[in-house]
Amino acid sequence: MQPSLISPDDHIQAPAHVWQSRLPSRLREAGPYIRRLRGKASDAGGGNFRFAEDAAGQWGDVWHYDGKQIPIVKIAAAAGFFPRHEVKFGPSTYEDIRAGCYDPKARLADMDTAGILASVNYPNMFVMFAGEQFSFAADKALALECIKAYNDYIIEEWCAGSNGRLVPMGIVPLWDVKLAVAEVDRLAKLGFKTISFVEAPHRSGLPSVSSGYWDPMFRAIAQADMVLSVHIGTSPMQLAAKDAPPAVPHVGASLYVMHALLEYLFSAVFERIPTLRVCFAESQLGLVPYILDRADFIWQEIVIDGTATVDKRALPHPPSYYFRRNCWVAFFRDPVGIRMADYIGIDRILFETDYPHLDTEWPNCQAKAEEMLADIAPDARARILGGNARDLFRVDVAGAA
Repeated sequence: MQPSLISPDDHIQAPAHVWQSRLPSRLREAGPYIRRLRGKASDAGGGNFRFAEDAAGQWGDVWHYDGKQIPIVKIAAAAGFFPRHEVKFGPSTYEDIRAGCYDPKARLADMDTAGILASVNYPNMFVMFAGEQFSFAADKALALECIKAYNDYIIEEWCAGSNGRLVPMGIVPLWDVKLAVAEVDRLAKLGFKTISFVEAPHRSGLPSVSSGYWDPMFRAIAQADMVLSVHIGTSPMQLAAKDAPPAVPHVGASLYVMHALLEYLFSAVFERIPTLRVCFAESQLGLVPYILDRADFIWQEIVIDGTATVDKRALPHPPSYYFRRNCWVAFFRDPVGIRMADYIGIDRILFETDYPHLDTEWPNCQAKAEEMLADIAPDARARILGGNARDLFRVDVAGAA
């Protein structure tokens, strides 16, 4: 099977050496390091895992940083483990998970097995998908060096030698937009194709997308012909009750990214920065038609007490116009949503493999994707499975035509 998938959303489990080999020597003691310990893992919510030492627990490789112990957990590195319901939550060692989670050569081999031609990789659970682990740490000087070290690892080790198959994604300091712009500029010169960003910064106590605060970073990304990549779960999900069954936020996660999409569409950021391109990972598809239809209706029709809810001087086009010019959505399983692909726009849809998370179909990604899209016309299917991502992320690898 000739690999043909180009996935906009996979993940890297950072190897143990990254910060101890790349931070300045004076910072390594305070920087992230791994120790193998026996204990138990817990879910602190919002993608935050914690570890407690316990002689009766399991052995696991545990990150130490910012006063926290953060375990590797198999549910975030579950590729190759079936059936899904038998994958355990507890701590794991690097030997317990596939080498493709953290070793680039092994990842390329796993990509070949699954029909994945190229892959855009977000960080995994320690770094967190938009580097939140560092941006919300106490020591900001150390955090900035950790972010730079991670980005240097991505371009110099993870992506190097992959012939363009591993697409470089960077993270930026979220506590200062000027620092974020400086890192975007640095990464652009190094050949990065995309920057990961939190889905709703205001939910983390940062300025909102609507505030205009992030416009300098958005503008720098656009000017560098990079993509702003937004992953679900990068901002607190606050709707579910604290004692709600865990299935509730798992099912509802895409509701949050749709709310983020609405803010981008109505904030006029795409009017201010017309070349900004945003890809929403794990957004799925089924909610998008409703969001676009309702947003356009509000833009066109709703007037309350004589005051329009939308300033059409700032937003002269309906939201669907900006969506179909500036936005892309990614999915891994959505049989309902794919039936509405023409309404969303074939050129706006990307198929992702989500390696190595629990949702991944690895090693059957290509077969499962083609089965799911069996009723889609061949040319549209080719766009969804690889062509759209190739164009969006400027993938340059043999076979990506």
